[in-house]
Amino acid sequence: MTTQPKTYFEQAIKDGHAKISGDGKTQRVHYNAASHSERWSDPEEKVRAEFWAELIYKYQYRPERMRFEVRVPRRTPNDLADIVIYGDKDDDLKSPWFVFECKRADASDAEFAQAIEQACGNRASLGAAYAGTIAGLTRRLLRFDKFPAGERDRNIMTDIPVRYGKPPEWRFYKNEPGKDLSAVPREELRSAIRKCHQTLWEGGRRSPIAAFGEFCKLVFVKHRDEKNPDREDGKPYAFQRRDGETIEELAARIYRLYDAEKAADPTVFEGKINIEPAILAQCVEHLEGISLDRTELDTKGVAFEEFMGGFFKGDFGQFFTPRELIAFAIEVLNPGRKDMTLDPACGSGGFLLYALDHVRREANRKKKPGTVEHFRFWHDFAEKNLFGLEINEELARVAKMNMIIHDDGHTNIVGHDALDFFERPMSADGKPLGQNREYILDKNKDLKPGSFDLVFTNPPFGSVVKRTEKAEGYLEQFELRNFLSKNSMGSESDESGQGEQDAKRGAKAVKDRVSIKTEILFLERVHSFLKPGTGRVAIVLPDGILTNSSLQGVRDWLLAHFQLLAVVSLPQFAFAHYDAGVKASIVFMRRLAEGETVPDDAPIFMAMAENIGYDAAGRKTFAVTPVSETPEKEKIEILRTDLFDYSVTYEWSTSNPKKPGWNERHREIIPDTGLVAQWRAFQKDPTPFFV
Repeated sequence: MTTQPKTYFEQAIKDGHAKISGDGKTQRVHYNAASHSERWSDPEEKVRAEFWAELIYKYQYRPERMRFEVRVPRRTPNDLADIVIYGDKDDDLKSPWFVFECKRADASDAEFAQAIEQACGNRASLGAAYAGTIAGLTRRLLRFDKFPAGERDRNIMTDIPVRYGKPPEWRFYKNEPGKDLSAVPREELRSAIRKCHQTLWEGGRRSPIAAFGEFCKLVFVKHRDEKNPDREDGKPYAFQRRDGETIEELAARIYRLYDAEKAADPTVFEGKINIEPAILAQCVEHLEGISLDRTELDTKGVAFEEFMGGFFKGDFGQFFTPRELIAFAIEVLNPGRKDMTLDPACGSGGFLLYALDHVRREANRKKKPGTVEHFRFWHDFAEKNLFGLEINEELARVAKMNMIIHDDGHTNIVGHDALDFFERPMSADGKPLGQNREYILDKNKDLKPGSFDLVFTNPPFGSVVKRTEKAEGYLEQFELRNFLSKNSMGSESDESGQGEQDAKRGAKAVKDRVSIKTEILFLERVHSFLKPGTGRVAIVLPDGILTNSSLQGVRDWLLAHFQLLAVVSLPQFAFAHYDAGVKASIVFMRRLAEGETVPDDAPIFMAMAENIGYDAAGRKTFAVTPVSETPEKEKIEILRTDLFDYSVTYEWSTSNPKKPGWNERHREIIPDTGLVAQWRAFQKDPTPFFV
């Protein structure tokens, strides 16, 4: 059985319109009808070749009517037009019809703008009616048959006319063969995301987090537009620029789309889109040709995760937990579709996404993909059992957006302080306090104490909750304040023994306490959320809580309220790549039932993880075992860490012609490997671990 070509250019080679000759850096592409060849390693040649083939197969232009590197009269001697389409009856090739300039897929906005002017200048000199600039999925097409040479807005064309016909009103139509949106490879999605964020960032006019917030709004609108159940087959999508539409008209329509979706689902975003029309139009150009709905979940997951991983380094590192640590915690506690699951400091939503993916993989094993039963298996979990709290409203919206991109589960992510009162508190004389604001249960009635089977969280380290900055009674709601020594808010070590003495004195030692570290308060809040007797938690904690003598009182409280199941010590550099160098461990615990005590000889799984998949600089440290490889097509590898092993599938990419290589397409944890396997064995029989 022959393999069907995946791209227009592959089809052109199969049909004899083009060929590749030579090897390595000496490879050349030959365009047969034009008697033209170019160096195949040129970054822009891949873009031009694929677009040229698209002109043949999608837009029905004959190869004999197209030429490359056409010399432009009345311009500099070295000024050449990348592609020129000549008239349908123009056998002598003397009447240029459409002039194109091609740039590499990741061209910057400035480079793209310069290319537009070059295309327009070449068009004017050659006397053509149309000009276009192509940079991967980003395109700008302009018509000059009815407009002056200097016009750049009202003469926008939505798409290239088919075989010299009339420019279409829209480019993309729902379920219209050849005109519908399609899935894109990971590299194209990454490139579009990167370009869109750079456009919104505007060279520093916006902060990175503000730019990312606006980006999320646009992705939200586009995703909802694709999934609009009221759009009939054959009707155009709304998230695209119509033929002849000005940037103001386009922006007004996108604003209306956003406002309508925001009204229908007010939990996702607040406020308007804060993007001026010119910038918004550029973003639509970057995104309009992508189907977020049809692009594979793995492709979206890897692209968005890598993008956010880079974005959340530095100033925002405290909001991002590396994927290997998240995946390990999820594998250990093994969430099921009926488990009520929460992250009370969810940041960008990493733990929630991995919990959802874990249940989705369970659905793949138990139900036939594509069936209603399969969808309900994982989607009910996403819709009804997955919850997140995040104090930073912008990040809460990022988490919601992340869940939407991964096929939903965003409705129970709440932008609120997880350490706040559950409901309106009462004063000592029975009067309600703080009447003019919302509390946790006001935001979501299901976030009540004692209702969650599983909690996964990496709470903020080192920050301090000050009484003077909070409402009356805020710190007093936490019992743990009575177990802190006077010194516990000072240095990270207390060798004097004073800490233990203060801890034993209990409340007297904290009578005048004015501040407590957030990670300590989170321990008690996690306890409050979990179901008594069965609720379990995986929490990242600074090692100071586990070792500092000044925090002995905290450990005493923990052991009175939880059964300690496992402690996995992480390397010093585990969070250094995200500018957070605190030595930490992942601690697994079960909330005790009322009156329950843990026997002194209850086993506790203790482990050290040294190779966690990356080093202090973020370089990958997996031990790699090749499984299979088809050169320049596909390969599969096993990536080993102390935590677990991955099976990773790669596909060959030439999106960067200067450095073609392997791109990850899919990864999956291999069950019962690494420390996960050790934990499973320990659960069955801990005896061998104590030899």
